[in-house]
Amino acid sequence: MSDRNYKGKDIFVGIDVHKKTYAIAVMCDKVLIKKDTLPACPEKLITYLSKFFLGANVKSAYEAGFSGFGLHRALIDHGINNIVVHAASIEIGARDRVKTDKRDALKIATQLEVGRLKGIYVPSSKEEARRALTRFRDKLVKERARLAATLKSKANYYGLIGPQDIKRVSKSWCEKLKQQEMLPEIKYVINELIKEWEHFSHRIKAVENHLKKQAAENEKYQKVYESVPGIGPTASRILANELGDMSRFPSERHLSSYTGLTPAEYSSGEHVRKGHISRQGNPRIRSILVVCSWISINYNKKLKEVYLRIARRAGSKKAIVAVARRLICQIRACFRSGTLYQIQPEGKAI
Repeated sequence: MSDRNYKGKDIFVGIDVHKKTYAIAVMCDKVLIKKDTLPACPEKLITYLSKFFLGANVKSAYEAGFSGFGLHRALIDHGINNIVVHAASIEIGARDRVKTDKRDALKIATQLEVGRLKGIYVPSSKEEARRALTRFRDKLVKERARLAATLKSKANYYGLIGPQDIKRVSKSWCEKLKQQEMLPEIKYVINELIKEWEHFSHRIKAVENHLKKQAAENEKYQKVYESVPGIGPTASRILANELGDMSRFPSERHLSSYTGLTPAEYSSGEHVRKGHISRQGNPRIRSILVVCSWISINYNKKLKEVYLRIARRAGSKKAIVAVARRLICQIRACFRSGTLYQIQPEGKAI
């Protein structure tokens, strides 16, 4: 097979990426022509494809995951038409109970050849670097929240606070806690937890200072997101880094799909039933949009009306998701028109 001339042929390569290896399967004219396992090195994969498929029109795909987009960029730079696909978009047979690296690679190659795979949006290196900062802040915030929960749990366990204490952990709250009388061992534990909480607070503040500089450099996008009532500077930076210029989305449907805010549909015959949102999009975007939507409905009467109408028949959770979907589509319209967000006057449709 290695001696066959594939010049001018369409070659489809499925890649199952792991930390140490790439499992590959190669299809041509709906026939498996090669399968192999290579070291997880983009240069070695490119050399391999160039050796066996010189002059061929090589198309490849792999699942989005821990490996990021380094392999994708390397393949594109060497003229290989690669796409990165969402793992959930790869079809699995109802009776398929065997999972191996080579079988996964073969599924990708087979479905790529027949056109059943669509690539996700791959950010540029600069966009990815910007995202790294907001995602690092998110990690620090979660770690601080974990420490705050531990601190309140310990304080409650040792009788330093009661169940009626519903205040958030803050610098002033910590100072009051430290002033209470307690045994030396308990005081040591409490003080150490407070030091850890303060340490993460300082780190978050440092990251936010970097984000301010980033916002100034990316002022065009920042202004659009920050013009929306309910979206503050930090949320604007997260959305700007994750979504960027939303005019790149060809339709509202594509945007809703990317954010995972599209409701799943189960329809048959005359019966149409829509279920929960797909959740296949970016979870960071969904989370921040829902939080911002709760604030936005206090400023935007039209969005408030949408929320109340849906909440009456479907509940508050579905209602706020519907508001988030409408809000993000309105922000996309701002990018398409090159204007800042404006609350529409009474009587005008949104």
